Amino acid sequence: MIRRAEPRDMPAVLDIRARVFIEEQGVDEADERDGRDDDAIHLVAFKDGMPVGTARLLVEGDTGRIGRVAVLVDKRGCGLGKDIMHAALNELRREGVARASLGSQVHAIGFYEALGFEVTGPEYFDAGIPHREMVLSL
Repeated sequence: MIRRAEPRDMPAVLDIRARVFIEEQGVDEADERDGRDDDAIHLVAFKDGMPVGTARLLVEGDTGRIGRVAVLVDKRGCGLGKDIMHAALNELRREGVARASLGSQVHAIGFYEALGFEVTGPEYFDAGIPHREMVLSL
């Protein structure tokens, strides 16, 4: 099950992000906690009643920015990331935006291309990790 996070879900959402980005990928906490969470729509994914994945959506004009997509390492490989992305895109459609954008870690570009996203810019570094911008018309 994937749904909009409620205030009571936020500790779990932040814990998932800390485990994936800070602990696993070595992202600095100041980069991961960028001060935008209060402006965002958060999604939380559950498996067997436990929160195991998340995504953050920022709506800016006619564009919805998807970020902080994370699935706990022991829950990967079963399609949960794809399900989170479909839920994120559906949520952005409900918000009435015309396109979705994201900064993909280079190793994950194929994952997002399979969902219809297209690379739009050169490689850049975010939190020391190579990324590319990607967009999808909604």
